[in-house]
Amino acid sequence: ARIWDTAAQKESYRLTCRFLNLIPVKQVDVHVVDKTYVMPSGMPVGIYTKTKGVLIIGTGKVASTDGLNYEPADQIVKPGDYILSVNGKDISLKEELINGIQASGGKPVVLGILRDEKQIEVKVEPVALSDGTYKLGIWVRDDMAGVGTLTYIKSNLEYGALGHPVSDADTGCMIRLENGTVYRTNIVGIVKGKDGAPGELTGVINYKQENCLGTISKNTKTGIYGKLDAVPEEMEDAVVEAGLKQDIRRGEAYILSSLDGVLRQFRIEIEDVDFHSKEENKGILFHVTDELLLSETGGIVQGMSGSPILQDGKIIGAVTHVFVSDATKGYGVFIEKMLEN
Repeated sequence: ARIWDTAAQKESYRLTCRFLNLIPVKQVDVHVVDKTYVMPSGMPVGIYTKTKGVLIIGTGKVASTDGLNYEPADQIVKPGDYILSVNGKDISLKEELINGIQASGGKPVVLGILRDEKQIEVKVEPVALSDGTYKLGIWVRDDMAGVGTLTYIKSNLEYGALGHPVSDADTGCMIRLENGTVYRTNIVGIVKGKDGAPGELTGVINYKQENCLGTISKNTKTGIYGKLDAVPEEMEDAVVEAGLKQDIRRGEAYILSSLDGVLRQFRIEIEDVDFHSKEENKGILFHVTDELLLSETGGIVQGMSGSPILQDGKIIGAVTHVFVSDATKGYGVFIEKMLEN
């Protein structure tokens, strides 16, 4: 039987710290935190996200009708900018951007840009091509897809995954999400990790409606979050307590992950726990000791991000990063950070 969130009443206390048990030094607020229970996953999923606006990934030269090459958007727009409008008309798709440029007839267009959370307007003059169309010489993207791992599911079917944000491969910027979907995926290949070259899990995503698992509503520094339609049948029916970071100890722990459609626990060794890491998703440092995982993948590979980390029967975190110089080492995010979303 599943056991979910307990109904313990929250309490708060104020303690007075005294020097030599006589002189008051300071007061400390102490909060009693309810235990939280979730279902750890480790299941690979296909991730599809739609950007909020059209993401600029770069600029390039355009061959004009006069035989010369021009780069009209150079030094005007930047990689990581989002195009929100063309001549005052809101857009969210590449096709809408293209249509807006063609409708200009070659006259300068005003682009509404979101840059570093600030909205600005820039003017760019299109270049006429020999086929009668116009271009701004901007490389753009309005969606992306990839493979990651589902970390946990709550009793209300809300989930957390990845442990790090969905970022654009070209700009390195965290995606400004409009919406997204998670799908069933089949792992069809493993590129083994080695020093200087991280490996990866290669998956196939079938975008048919029957393979849709749920929606993505948030993309944050600690992962993606949303809601599933149901608990996937292939997942184990197990619910565990979410451990606090002070519960984590150095030593043996396990990663729950699937390389071939079967969920397995792989041994790791936690080397260090950094409660004050500047990067939210690098609080746990570990290395892989499991012989099977080392032989299959060489350690941690791309696609395993989000794999739950278990210790002493609790879920304490999720895999987030691999060392480029050493595929056997990786970082994890505290599960309590993910559960804050």
